[in-house]
Amino acid sequence: MKTFNLLLTGTLLTTCISLQANTEDSHSGGIKAVEDTTGKTLPAFDIVHARVSTLNNIATFQMSVTAKAGSSKPTPTGELAGSSAFSYVWPTSLNSALVGFEDNAGILALAVTAHPDFDDTPLYDENADNNPNNDGNIWHSHWVVLEPNEQCGKGALGVVDIPEGSYPTLPKTWPGLPILLDSPGWDPIFNGATIEVKVAFNSADSIDSASYDGVTAGLRVNQSVHAPLLCVVDVKDIASGDLSLPGKVHQLPGE
Repeated sequence: MKTFNLLLTGTLLTTCISLQANTEDSHSGGIKAVEDTTGKTLPAFDIVHARVSTLNNIATFQMSVTAKAGSSKPTPTGELAGSSAFSYVWPTSLNSALVGFEDNAGILALAVTAHPDFDDTPLYDENADNNPNNDGNIWHSHWVVLEPNEQCGKGALGVVDIPEGSYPTLPKTWPGLPILLDSPGWDPIFNGATIEVKVAFNSADSIDSASYDGVTAGLRVNQSVHAPLLCVVDVKDIASGDLSLPGKVHQLPGE
């Protein structure tokens, strides 16, 4: 019995050490943000940590907040125009051409969004009801290309419009909207206060030198298609505080 207890104790100790190491590794590097103690930021969007790491050709985009991530979604309006989207966003220094857009078209960002009034992932049936056009309110991923746009507000960003009659280079999974937005189908994973998205690239070398930031925000669909169509109108939190993209990609040791 004593031998069994010693073995059990050793196993539990090893497991605890392993779990602690994994937890510490998952939060090492990246951008550590200051928790909002004023109550102004909704806890589900109050960023405390943002990180991008790579293992072989897979990049993991991760963000942690002070409450359950993904627990808050926009209130439905019943109409596309004027509706809202909530998002967790990783703006990057990556060239937009890396994911299929024109070369240097703007700020390439990975976004996880939810919006009850429209569906912009026509290739996927996220709620598995055999209808791919009714699941915009389920959290899903996008690549978006952003640029400053005064029509969205002073100092605000908007998703880059595609001018009528122009035919830019677009990713194969572009959803057909007249903006630089892609619906690649990378499923977000929510685990308590943390959200992460795993993204496959041709090689880790393509993103290992990139920098990034973490942002939570609300977006608005405007009344007119080219007003522009989609504006960032409600920045809830920025990991760096100033959108300076200070994060450096954390390379995990290969298996």
